[in-house]
Amino acid sequence: MSEQIGVDVSDGVMTLTLLRAEKKNALTTAMYTALTAALGDAANRDDVRVVLLRGSGGVFTAGADLDDFRRRAEGPEPEVSPGMRFIFALRALDKPVVAMVQGLATGIGTTLLLHCDFVYLGASAVLRTPFIDLGLCPEAGSSVLLSAIVGERRAAELLLLGEPLGADEALRCGLANAVFPDGELEQRVAEKLAALAAKPPLAMRQSKRLMRMARDTGVAEAISEEQQVFGRLLRSEESQRAREALRNRRSRQ
Repeated sequence: MSEQIGVDVSDGVMTLTLLRAEKKNALTTAMYTALTAALGDAANRDDVRVVLLRGSGGVFTAGADLDDFRRRAEGPEPEVSPGMRFIFALRALDKPVVAMVQGLATGIGTTLLLHCDFVYLGASAVLRTPFIDLGLCPEAGSSVLLSAIVGERRAAELLLLGEPLGADEALRCGLANAVFPDGELEQRVAEKLAALAAKPPLAMRQSKRLMRMARDTGVAEAISEEQQVFGRLLRSEESQRAREALRNRRSRQ
């Protein structure tokens, strides 16, 4: 397990906390690997009825770590990237997954929400999918799922223009279950978690499986195609220039 992923199990809830607040919880290979392992553990534990994903320091996550992108671009392309192994584990879990989001949710910080069963936002939440700005393409099935949830026109604004989406608009688009004031978010989500953990677990798992069964094949195909295109773009000069420009802007801030 990575020291940057907190894992706690209490009252039927496994809480996974991103603990890299100094980097806005940007996700590294080690963090993806730890999250994947934790989800596998959750699947096999009878004392885990529901999983909570959250950030620390008032931020969900700024997305994938840029240095990890650079190392991946310079090395051999893995058959399945660490980030997509995490997404596959998230999709495979037959127990409910709740995301609690404050502040930034960028890149995979937004696309992973498409695979959660419940998404609760603090009023400060801002969702962004700036893949094209980095010379990349959508990932984690977002090229299919985002359009299915918010409609093709809104998905184009998010994926092609990279426009930010505030909490209230995310709720109106169907990307969130509810928006709460930041100061109330933890308590309100705790109430939802307690209600889920108290439900009959076998019926919960089977119901989740049935709800997702129809869309699974198309999403799996989209993820596979996205990953191939993403890997090629990651090695392109266009993407390298875009990532370097972003790194330079951050260093001046």
